[in-house]
Amino acid sequence: MTTARDRGLAAALADARDRPDGAERCAELERIASRADATGDPRTALSARFALVEAYLHRGERWRAVEPVRRMRTTLDGQPGLLDARPDELTRLRRHQRQAVEASFGTPRVGLDQARSLLDALAGELGEDAAPVAELRCRLADHLGDEPAARRAYERWSAADANDPVGGCAGCAPARRADLLAGWGEPEAALAALAPALAGWVEPQSVPTRRGERQAAAAGAMACTDQPERALAVGLLPWLRTGAVTRAARAHVRAYRRHRSEKTAFPLLAAHLRFCALGGYLHRGLEILTEQLPELDRPADDLAAMEFAAAGALLCGLAAESGLGGRRIHRPGHGSRPAAEVDVATLGTQLQGLATALAGSFDARNGTGHQSGRIASWLAERPLAAPVSLAAESEFDEEPDADDPAEPLLPGPEEPAPLDAALLAAALDARGEPYTPEPDGTLAGRWGEATIQFRLLGRDGDVLHARVVAERRLPAGRRAEAYAFCNAWNHDRLLPAAYVHEPGDGTLVLAAGISTDLSCGVAPAQLAMLVAAAVRTGTAYAEAVAALP
Repeated sequence: MTTARDRGLAAALADARDRPDGAERCAELERIASRADATGDPRTALSARFALVEAYLHRGERWRAVEPVRRMRTTLDGQPGLLDARPDELTRLRRHQRQAVEASFGTPRVGLDQARSLLDALAGELGEDAAPVAELRCRLADHLGDEPAARRAYERWSAADANDPVGGCAGCAPARRADLLAGWGEPEAALAALAPALAGWVEPQSVPTRRGERQAAAAGAMACTDQPERALAVGLLPWLRTGAVTRAARAHVRAYRRHRSEKTAFPLLAAHLRFCALGGYLHRGLEILTEQLPELDRPADDLAAMEFAAAGALLCGLAAESGLGGRRIHRPGHGSRPAAEVDVATLGTQLQGLATALAGSFDARNGTGHQSGRIASWLAERPLAAPVSLAAESEFDEEPDADDPAEPLLPGPEEPAPLDAALLAAALDARGEPYTPEPDGTLAGRWGEATIQFRLLGRDGDVLHARVVAERRLPAGRRAEAYAFCNAWNHDRLLPAAYVHEPGDGTLVLAAGISTDLSCGVAPAQLAMLVAAAVRTGTAYAEAVAALP
């Protein structure tokens, strides 16, 4: 095993981590990883690719993470003991393997052989009955149209430990299971699967309050902050199919208030459009389609674009049959397509063409006709409930009573709000990395060589503080060297502020901190950037400590 580190590469990696997110930063991280491969420095190669994968995930380009994850596996296969002393990094790599396999469900740009190879490697380490492996086998088989294989894997997944650290969000697992069951034509089973995510949240005669939900999220920081709205969206069609029309309507009202402004909720918008189409709320559906149509030009992935387009085409088709085909909708320009006022019937044809083309792209890669068949079945659906009068659709615009603080759980991504524990937990949850809530409310996680603790300080809890502790300690006899290192770091870099702590056990702890006053509020997107900056600069600091002689 190569133990020497290229000092120039270590410095270049620290600099790259400090760069703003963007294509240039990703290109520099790739260059450093390739150079580390060429010079026999596997540790730096892994560190650079960890940073590269996380940059792609942060940018919403999950499919681009597949190749660096594959290269990391190749590095580890060549030196199997490289991460033996770093079990957290091994778990982190396996979690990225899962995300790389999931990327193949979202776009045909990822080859099936690549996805299967990464999944087989994960199964070889965790076992076929581990929850992450069983879930991925199930979803891959379902994506290919092999329902029997998917159902066998579903049974293994259901019986496995839901809290496996490599697995996806445990709080969202009920929604993922319900989505599969609904697709297999089992609405009652889908609603039963959703029960854990909806317990205590959905009451036919009342709507939970924002304050109550935020307090619940703060008290249980490991709970999924996407719930209950994601589960409500997944349950819309099963409720319609089982005759629970009122509950479906209430769920749509509740969930769409949040999903309308969240970029990450784009994959769920197809469920809202299908509910409006099949529930008879055609005017409401066209309003949503008009509002969300610009997002189709910058979708989360190809699968989300395909499903949104298919749901929009279904809605437009049913609207045209009801005499609304001449209604005009503004479609913004994108690329070479000019902005235009398009009638509903024409827009439906355009959306159907897009959905069909994307389904064909998936099927060409998969060697099946399943996705094309699935989209065709969506387009052939007919209303499940009698249309309501237009006056009744005013229920969708009702706001909570003035004396009821009920509103969505979290603000929109660009909407400033007071800093609180729920917002901080949501920012960390969105990264998809494990962290641990401590009794004093601190949220602590491990990133590479660094342990980072996020806490709220100040009289009103409106100061975000991130404390970084490097894994490596120095002997107390190197005190002067430790102070010199921290002084040099603080001279050359803005963040984090480095210092030396002496715990009294003969060692020196090299720590650092970042404090940000957010007394004027913070938008979730801004908070995500602050957390990302703390993680990026904190890991760079810890890497620099690890590189000391």
